[in-house]
Amino acid sequence: MRDNGIEPKIIEYLKEIPTKEDFQRLAKMLGKKPAEFIRKGELLFKENNVKEIMNDDSAMFEAMNRFPKIMERPIVVKGNKAVLGRPPESVLGLL
Repeated sequence: MRDNGIEPKIIEYLKEIPTKEDFQRLAKMLGKKPAEFIRKGELLFKENNVKEIMNDDSAMFEAMNRFPKIMERPIVVKGNKAVLGRPPESVLGLL
């Protein structure tokens, strides 16, 4: 982003944990269900049996709030659209 003259606002999601509602908004902006932007390899995902609730969006948003490390990151937001920053090239379509 900086290479394109854009200074990002970085949200330290472990210090300012997004609310369940924040995750719901992100899902809508991403056009994804919560199960589509979590890190299934993350230890907290495995240790807390999050796999068992993958089909329950409401429970997934709550799990993301309780265990924010399971959220795929980075997520780049511009206006009412968002993209996952992996691969980094996906951000270019948002700019």
